[in-house]
Amino acid sequence: MNSHQISFRVRYGETDQMGVVYHGNYAQFLEMGRVEWLRNLGVSYKSMEEEGIILPVINLQIAYRKSAVYDDLITVETTLAKMPLVKIEFDYAIYNEGKELLATANTVLAFMDKKKNKPLKCPDELLKKLA
Repeated sequence: MNSHQISFRVRYGETDQMGVVYHGNYAQFLEMGRVEWLRNLGVSYKSMEEEGIILPVINLQIAYRKSAVYDDLITVETTLAKMPLVKIEFDYAIYNEGKELLATANTVLAFMDKKKNKPLKCPDELLKKLA
């Protein structure tokens, strides 16, 4: 399926006293991967929100394998798990500079009407770009 990668350095503020990335920061790394995956397709979260569509996370799973540490150059690989309908699902792999697998993850997000707070089907624009 459709994949995209982003790389960035771990900042000091993302680590604990041992210089290890705090586990809660991985959710932000996944969001960065999703946002850039969409942007790479020519779709932005901002434009969807302006059209009244929001994407709340309804499921998040992370399996930690090895610690990321301060100043590591890490890569988040984001892959569409299956074609979206009312939900969109992503798989992730996070690697360090040495190509060691640090974590795997999965998120499921729901397309929602911002005003009505009701589920929507995946926008046609996004489906066309994925076809």
